[in-house]
Amino acid sequence: MINPFFKNKGPIKIDDILISANISNKYKYVEKNILDIKDLVTASNTDITFFHSKKYEAVASITKAAYCLTTKQLSSILPKNCKPIEVDNVLISTAMITKIFYPDSVTDDFDPQTENIEKTILHKTVIHGHNVLVGKNVKIGLNSSIGHNSIIESNVIIGDNCSIGSNVIVRNTLIKNNVYILDGCVIGKKGFGFFPNKDGNTRYPHIGIVIIEDNCEIGCGSTIDRGSLSNTVIGKNTFLDNQVHIAHNNKIGENCIIAGQVGFAGSSTLGNNVMIGGQAGVSGHLKIGNNVQIGGGSGVIKNIPDNSKVMGYPARNLKKFIKDNQ
Repeated sequence: MINPFFKNKGPIKIDDILISANISNKYKYVEKNILDIKDLVTASNTDITFFHSKKYEAVASITKAAYCLTTKQLSSILPKNCKPIEVDNVLISTAMITKIFYPDSVTDDFDPQTENIEKTILHKTVIHGHNVLVGKNVKIGLNSSIGHNSIIESNVIIGDNCSIGSNVIVRNTLIKNNVYILDGCVIGKKGFGFFPNKDGNTRYPHIGIVIIEDNCEIGCGSTIDRGSLSNTVIGKNTFLDNQVHIAHNNKIGENCIIAGQVGFAGSSTLGNNVMIGGQAGVSGHLKIGNNVQIGGGSGVIKNIPDNSKVMGYPARNLKKFIKDNQ
């Protein structure tokens, strides 16, 4: 998918990329033009990617990327088609190169191109409240509505039969059909990605988007961050209660029910038919299987297989939790 929200400065020669990012080119890579920076799964033979943890060994071993930022310890895992670029800190180098391709992706300033919906053609086709602002190239389907004081920024697409509440901000987002976004939500802002430094924290660019599939409901005051290199996805028929936070790159499956004040750290994957009780927390880079039930207030810090019921901190088998707390 071509990202409609951030302009890509590619193609750029690999040697120029490394010079700009202050990375030593000890392999003397000079010729190839690179079109984009992508994750291990979606990268093609015209892209550069990154590999920073053995947790991703399986996908790293089959990546189609032309080049990969990695460490000396991990470089041997890459396939022959992917040339390693060994660096001291993979994530910081990835952030620097992402800025080269997408220099406008670091800040999250307001969209200066918005105007009152009353002055646009959408005024005739969208039911709307007072003081609704929309950006350029916004598309909104049939029978959809927008509440008071909401902002739909440029290039956002909203499907048919959708209801966007009042005081909602939507940016960098594709919303399918029959979706309800309740009051006070913020969808598509940058994620909480940075590298601590005593001289000033380094922000990580977020060039992904949010995709909300058909028949979803997002409760009041919820926030869904856009992805960093991949997208944040909410699967079909998934309902979020009020004040749920979905961080960058999370993939939430279909038919999930997530109760109030649940929080997800970045880059976790949730299967289908998952139920999560209120105030539970899910750590980053985890895989939660299908048909999983997580009790309220639980802390999930490791992968959970299909058909499990867990509770507590750290979250463990429900029967064991009950036994331990009798």
